[in-house]
Amino acid sequence: MARILVTGSKGTLGSRLVQQLEQNGHEVWQMDTRHEADERYFRADVANWRQLERVFEQPYDYVYHLAAEFGRINGEEYYDTLWRTNVIGTRNILEFQRRKGFRLIFASSSEVYGETKAEVLDEDLPLRQPIIPHNDYALTKWVNEIQIMNFERRYEVPVVRLRFFNAYGPGERYHNYRSVVCLMAYRALTGRPWTVYEGYYRTFMYIDDFIPTLARVADRFKPGEVYNIGGTDFRSVRELSDLILQLTGADPGLVTYLPEDKHNTVSKRPDITKAMRDLGHNPKVTLEEGLPPTIDWLRREYGL
Repeated sequence: MARILVTGSKGTLGSRLVQQLEQNGHEVWQMDTRHEADERYFRADVANWRQLERVFEQPYDYVYHLAAEFGRINGEEYYDTLWRTNVIGTRNILEFQRRKGFRLIFASSSEVYGETKAEVLDEDLPLRQPIIPHNDYALTKWVNEIQIMNFERRYEVPVVRLRFFNAYGPGERYHNYRSVVCLMAYRALTGRPWTVYEGYYRTFMYIDDFIPTLARVADRFKPGEVYNIGGTDFRSVRELSDLILQLTGADPGLVTYLPEDKHNTVSKRPDITKAMRDLGHNPKVTLEEGLPPTIDWLRREYGL
């Protein structure tokens, strides 16, 4: 059993990760910015050094660093908060790692790949060609990875980087900056409009395929490694939208179709060979199987 800290533990992914790690027998401590009555929980802003000092008064074997400002449009409209949380916050975690000696598991993003002509995205691609991100969120995540690589070279800190690809499923509450599945499904259920950009493709990964893999990283930790954590269900964003219309019975007139999203990349298809080999990653759930429970959860959560 390991003592593990999860930053961003109250988020959609963090809360599920905490549950899985505890089921796996680990002693789990949490950190987020909400007030909670839990003896193993710290309320702290990852970008606030003074608040973090209390979190790291005790030792940890592993730290999962999930705390971040998430999303492309969120990062454009709240860029000051984005850069403070993601870049200063990650630098703070790295400084504490250098002093305390824990193993770090960092939540990166598929956004780091930027726009590329490569049909499949392998983990070494950003080191073989220039990275040109389309938005500030992507920029911060790539800066985070460079921060980590610099600390690995300078201080030999043990880190694993994970690049997440379009995880979705029950538990993700709606707001305007949420992931595409949650955003479209909630708007379909409530009669609100949404936009589909033609010719854009994504690989979707159901949360039940994702969380067990994420939790296994601590048990199969290989310092210096970077993994794509994605699914195999490669679909157009239009196809996703059409499925949501079909499952919800929403009015097709809610959807506006446009040719280009200047903040976003056209296609994201990961090579997940390494994650399958090293982490036992085995995604199986298709959109046809994962969307119904996701939509049902939204209906129950919001009384729709």
